[in-house]
Amino acid sequence: MGQLAGRRCLVTGAGRGIGEAIAAGLAAEGARVAVLDLDQARADAVAAQLPGGAIGVAADVSDPEQVAAAISAVEAAFGGIDALVNNAGIDTNASVVDMSLDLWDRMIAVNLRSVFLCSKAVLPGMLERGWGRIINISSQLAQKGAPDMAHYAAAKAGVIGFTRSLAYEVAAKGVTVNAICPGPVDTALWRAIPSGWRERKVSELPIGRPARVEEIVPTAVLLASDGGAYYIGATLNPNGGDIMV
Repeated sequence: MGQLAGRRCLVTGAGRGIGEAIAAGLAAEGARVAVLDLDQARADAVAAQLPGGAIGVAADVSDPEQVAAAISAVEAAFGGIDALVNNAGIDTNASVVDMSLDLWDRMIAVNLRSVFLCSKAVLPGMLERGWGRIINISSQLAQKGAPDMAHYAAAKAGVIGFTRSLAYEVAAKGVTVNAICPGPVDTALWRAIPSGWRERKVSELPIGRPARVEEIVPTAVLLASDGGAYYIGATLNPNGGDIMV
């Protein structure tokens, strides 16, 4: 049946890339998965490929009203949410000198504010049941920084701080909160970054290549499972050796 049989999971930003792969990995382990994406058609298309009665739902994860509506819809359809994967994110490049306030604010809203909004929305049900998993996708750049990525690194570092603080609040109540810090992953977001930046980053990796999306999935499956029960406020690092901690 799989190690997640009977679990009800929500993955944000699951219409493509890492989120899509994690949604498929959770479903393959027996979970019923809600695929959340900004685009309803894309969410529905991914959900249609998954086993176990997956559903698609649309929301801008930086908007509190849309988040509340989406999570209420999933809870109504599934009867609750056992595991949340906060994966939705954007990736842009600009030096601090050239960065507009709008670019900064949008990065923080999508990559950090969303983690707060979605976590806050699912927590009441998890705490009532005494069991839950919150998995936040951060980045190795939160740990080491990068030129032209100060807004991204700051948002992802905020995800780690939020993860640790929330873990303190809810671990004794049966809810684990952890973060995954992938290195470069071959996704549409990665390929949209200027080629010179990507080439420089790959040259820094001991493994010499970006990850495939499937290589991030086992970490998420572990943290969503009973086997992840003793990971509390942890940051797990499938990053190709970009940072060794």
